[in-house]
Amino acid sequence: MTKIRMLRPLCLATLALSLAACAGSAMRSDPASMRGDDATMFSAQRTSLHRGDDDLLTAGLGLAGLQAMTPPTFADPERPLGAEARRRALWANWRGIADLAPGGGYGTLYGSLAAVPGREFHALATVPGASQPHRVLVQVPDGFDRTRRCIVVTASSGSRGIYGAIAVAGAWGLPKGCAVAYTDKGAGTDYFDADAGIGIAADGTPSADRAQAIFAPEGTGQGVAFKHAHSGDNPEADWGRHVRQAAEFALQALGEAYPDDAPFDFDSTRVIAVGISNGGGAVLRAAELEGDWLDAVVAGEPSIHVDAPGARALYDYTTEAALLMPCALLAVDNLPQPPLTAQVAPLWTARCASLRAAGLVEGTDPASQSQSALQTLRANGWTDGALRAGALSVGFDLWRAVAVTYASAYGRYSADAHPCGYRYSAQGADLARRAATATERAAWWSDGSGIPPGAGVGIVDPPMAGPDPVLPGLQCLRALAVGDDADARRVQTGIAETRAGLPRSGLPVVVVHGVDDGLIPMAFTSVPYVTTAQAAGREVRLWQVPHAQHFDGFLALPDYAARYVPLLPYVYAALDQVDAHLDGGPLPADAVVGSTPRGGAVLDGSHLAVPTPVAAPAR
Repeated sequence: MTKIRMLRPLCLATLALSLAACAGSAMRSDPASMRGDDATMFSAQRTSLHRGDDDLLTAGLGLAGLQAMTPPTFADPERPLGAEARRRALWANWRGIADLAPGGGYGTLYGSLAAVPGREFHALATVPGASQPHRVLVQVPDGFDRTRRCIVVTASSGSRGIYGAIAVAGAWGLPKGCAVAYTDKGAGTDYFDADAGIGIAADGTPSADRAQAIFAPEGTGQGVAFKHAHSGDNPEADWGRHVRQAAEFALQALGEAYPDDAPFDFDSTRVIAVGISNGGGAVLRAAELEGDWLDAVVAGEPSIHVDAPGARALYDYTTEAALLMPCALLAVDNLPQPPLTAQVAPLWTARCASLRAAGLVEGTDPASQSQSALQTLRANGWTDGALRAGALSVGFDLWRAVAVTYASAYGRYSADAHPCGYRYSAQGADLARRAATATERAAWWSDGSGIPPGAGVGIVDPPMAGPDPVLPGLQCLRALAVGDDADARRVQTGIAETRAGLPRSGLPVVVVHGVDDGLIPMAFTSVPYVTTAQAAGREVRLWQVPHAQHFDGFLALPDYAARYVPLLPYVYAALDQVDAHLDGGPLPADAVVGSTPRGGAVLDGSHLAVPTPVAAPAR
């Protein structure tokens, strides 16, 4: 299955030029390899060197620097340099995705934090029909293996910025001598402060020049806007094409880096896609694109929406959880801590009473009301493992945060037109809207996860009152999922645009998912996707990992570390095995992993029980 190199003329564009002049050289010769409207253009191209104490993988921070409890500082807190913003973004994204805590095994049992010198190539790319660009980035290590050309292409998890998959794709691909191509898939942390007229420039620093801002929406009156919610493009509908464009940019970057070895094309270069969460959904969407440009896919805990029995759209189960789960968790024992049950019980009890008043649960007391909410969630497919892990999303208000952003994105609403009245802004201690400070803006790009609240930006709720003040807004969000008015139909149309198809025939795909995932439950996503794909004869495999939930980064919390195993080791192992499969080995088999929680012990291989490769048949 090794690719045969096909020589053809390559247009070696300089970094100051658009790829439009040579887009054809970065595609296979067969016109079916892409849709006819997908001519790619890259703009705002720049390159930088990262060697010595500023490498590609950790910006020189290494394990000790990434484990630091406070982020790298800016010499001027209001005016960071681009290099400072990059280093801090790497710190934030590593900590948000990987378990780097002592005893967790990262860098010793699995994964790599070794310094990788090399170059970065940045650009903006725009899919046809979109009004806003997405960021693409290619890291080319100095040790790029020109005799065994490989690209690992990835998309950020959640709504993270361009470095949002560094711990997933970069940590696996860069030490192996592969180039790694990233996209923020139309989301990211290019916030825009409408009060001050300040956005984020290409290097991640604040800019008062709208022409230099990556995202500067028209018509935003006040507060903060960001691409995922307010681009007007419903970027999730194009996540597969975002991934494809990142891979195309990687071919261009390699031609720039090694002109004597050109051409770099899909015929002569191995391309493996990998992502987790939303990034996992994005690479599965890329898998369905026409042409044989992509060689293999590994999708971890993917947010994927298919038309199949048991499948549920993200917005559907998120708005359901936002309403019912706080009440239901009162009836679930052995919840992980935090959230501290004693502290949140009064709030959850108030939710039960609100639901009863709204006719959404039955019962005359909190115990019976919580049982009613729990029975509804179980009947709708929630497992007890997902509910326990979902306590984290309740405690950190993630359900509401996700629902507010996605309602805006699916409905293509501007920042001041959310159908439920939500806005985003810096907030005071009383949660009232206020102007952002220069110090807050300086860290938005580095510290933000792409969906507020966080990094000094909060959700401004519609008028709140009563013992459960957020309930009216949550009911409005839920009505957009199940209602039939104009706004509901608008949001539902956007959701339908994100429905996934089958992967390309013959493309090897491995899906890895934690059985106890409480944010993107496996029963709603990976299981129906894999079942449908396998029934259609596609080469798709599923690794189910008991005792794994959604957030490796939260394994730094002692109770989470004791009861859950990380998912990243299985993603890396799946990458190893599909890479070996492309060299002639067998395709990994379906597996239910025999993982074991480590309790208070140091994580070791016996806890993980990573699936071993199936032996190749005798020849």
